[in-house]
Amino acid sequence: MNGLTLLVLLAIAVGLVIAYRVGAMRGRRDSMTTSTTLLRPAVTMAPPVSPARIPAAESATAESEPSPAPESGRANALHEQARLVRAMTAENTALRRAAASREARRIQLEAFAEDRRSLLRQIAETLGETARYREIVVDLEDNALPMLLDGTRAPDDLKLIVGVGPVLERMLHKLGVNSYQQIARWNVRDIDAMDAKLPEFPGRIRRDGWVTQARSLHLSKYGEPPPAR
Repeated sequence: MNGLTLLVLLAIAVGLVIAYRVGAMRGRRDSMTTSTTLLRPAVTMAPPVSPARIPAAESATAESEPSPAPESGRANALHEQARLVRAMTAENTALRRAAASREARRIQLEAFAEDRRSLLRQIAETLGETARYREIVVDLEDNALPMLLDGTRAPDDLKLIVGVGPVLERMLHKLGVNSYQQIARWNVRDIDAMDAKLPEFPGRIRRDGWVTQARSLHLSKYGEPPPAR
């Protein structure tokens, strides 16, 4: 639209210049004709130029004048500007995507690093627990009293109680618990006291029902329920 407006303005300016020149030429010609008429009355005056011919003359003169510069240069400039804008927009979009991708990778790496630290902490805690249980087992094996395998003083097999393994059995022996009868006669206070002495197995006595199992095992082994306290 700007190029078309410029072209129209140029055409109007050229038309005005041509009209001015034609008017000047007509004025000079009229002056010369008047002078000739005054000096030579016999000579007839040339017929005036028909008004209808003026636009034709103006058109011919306009066609003879050099035409304005073509609009192709401006169009090329606009096209180049649009191309540069598109290129810059595409580059900006690519940079934003690259920045977003780097940020996502950074967040992912931080999450992986946190998971790794958490796993290392869990492994360290597990290794610590394993070492502690190993020390308990070694200490029990080194300090446990020899087991009496026969006779009336032979201890009961506490491993038959569900939830009691070799380690717990040795710990119970170390605490002076060797028979089903002792466990079967525990009351609430005794359970709490024994649970406090087994911090590595909190709540195991109630959870596995040691007292009830010990009563059943004593009855099965000795044919009678354990005596009351």
